[in-house]
Amino acid sequence: HYREAESVVEEYNLLAEKAARIAESLPAEYHDAYYQLVLHPTKACAILNELYLTVAQNRLYTQQGRALTNELTMKAKELFAADSAMSFHYNKILSGGKWNHMMDQTHISYTYWQQPDKDVLPRVETIHLPQAADMGIAIQGSESWWPLEKSEAVLPSFDPLNRQAFYIDIFNRGSGPLDYSVKTARPWIILSSVKGALDQQQRLWVSVDWAKVPVGDHDVPITIAGAKKKIVVHAVVKNGEMWQKAHGFVESNGSIAIDAAHYSRKVDVAPVRWQIIPNLGRTGSAMMPEPVTAVSQTPGERCPRLEYDVTFAKGGAVSVHVQVSPTLNFHNNQGLRYALSLDDAPPRIVNIHENFSFQDWEEAVRRNIIESASEHVAAAGQHVLKFWMIDPGVVLQKLIIDTGGLQPSYMGPPESAFLP
Repeated sequence: HYREAESVVEEYNLLAEKAARIAESLPAEYHDAYYQLVLHPTKACAILNELYLTVAQNRLYTQQGRALTNELTMKAKELFAADSAMSFHYNKILSGGKWNHMMDQTHISYTYWQQPDKDVLPRVETIHLPQAADMGIAIQGSESWWPLEKSEAVLPSFDPLNRQAFYIDIFNRGSGPLDYSVKTARPWIILSSVKGALDQQQRLWVSVDWAKVPVGDHDVPITIAGAKKKIVVHAVVKNGEMWQKAHGFVESNGSIAIDAAHYSRKVDVAPVRWQIIPNLGRTGSAMMPEPVTAVSQTPGERCPRLEYDVTFAKGGAVSVHVQVSPTLNFHNNQGLRYALSLDDAPPRIVNIHENFSFQDWEEAVRRNIIESASEHVAAAGQHVLKFWMIDPGVVLQKLIIDTGGLQPSYMGPPESAFLP
């Protein structure tokens, strides 16, 4: 969901390319030190992330019968070999073998800290392709594919604030060339391609020309034809009055995501003040009340808090997920607490260490986050989400509001659009 894995790989590959360009610009006497400290960790992480994504795609594409499946098998093997070559260079070539065995630690396919005894290529699949071309369709945000799936293919919804672009994968399930064509019922639906021929697959990007969209909500069919099949994908375009009146962070596809440092207002109450910690968050920067020796606070007018303006597309129950840094339970051993409220509703107190086991702590360290949630009710429209300090040591990284459409992911949805 949210193209999370692909985005991580893209960002890592850009980092690796940048690191390689810097290496080329350095005098020769600095190459080994730079390789050890910068180039190896950056490039090795890029290779490993791409390897795992390639393996995951290979397994998914096997289920869908995509012609690209077998090529991904070869790509996975090449990435595995590239990882091994980097370790060999570090051990045997770098500084004449000065750091031999430093990269012997297993890091691929291990299930326990010392197993297996050597890196193992993750399982990949190969498939047999029929000779005749056959068309399949997959859409962003779904593991299903059409025409196998009986339900309708519906893209995540588009709105004028987030101005999304979503993809449709047109893929061949045979070895012969596949001709395809694409038609849409509305001229303001923008397609990256309207016809073509492919051997394996083509990613079709769908976006919206918002200057031409009539006010209201629209369900626009996109018809894809090929290999004697026609498959319809629905583009849901939301351009109702709510979008003209929205303020703050605006709901999209059933959720709102906010990086902690992007508050609308912060309230300091001496001696406590809010401090931004740049780049501490997994997706942004964190906010922390200081001093860390401050006494516990009680939510109310004279309580430090952060306020975030939000707009809900529909009313009802919402769940607010709060991601904080994994702080130990150091405050009188009662657990660290914060409070949340919407508008002037009574704040709901949350203890991040409630029923917190050692296994929970291991997971918090593994993910570098403790996540908790509280339930609230709000009408459609504009609201203020308030994050209240209670105990020091609670370091806020991200807020995610689930209004009914939050999807599983590691880091949560990308930050929502903000309208001043």
